[in-house]
Amino acid sequence: MDIVVDTSAVIAVITNEPDRPRILAVTQDTALLAPRSLHWEIGNAFSAMFKRRRITLEQARDALALYRQIPIRFTDVELQHAMDLAAQLNIYAYDAYMLVCAQQHRCRLLSIDTGLLHAAQEMGLQVVEIERGEP
Repeated sequence: MDIVVDTSAVIAVITNEPDRPRILAVTQDTALLAPRSLHWEIGNAFSAMFKRRRITLEQARDALALYRQIPIRFTDVELQHAMDLAAQLNIYAYDAYMLVCAQQHRCRLLSIDTGLLHAAQEMGLQVVEIERGEP
């Protein structure tokens, strides 16, 4: 079964965060799916890291090279439904896109964003849980 992968999980993998091994383990031999907005969310995450001086441009380029190697199938989501969810659940549109993607494709959602996972569970969506912390 496919898994919808969100920005937090992708960033954790491509920047070698502590959750990386667990994310790789749960996605092994699984098809990954994401809304097309994932590209822009990745860029936004890196711009936030630049502002906080957590990453250099060279490190971001290296991470983007890794991102391009991840076999993710990108899909469109229904914008009106995403806006309805954003308003109903009081979440950002980018999070709503992930939820709509999982709902539209009847997939589990993989995220390390606890707020997004809570919203998914509130909607009755299945989530992929990973044990958090150091490996």
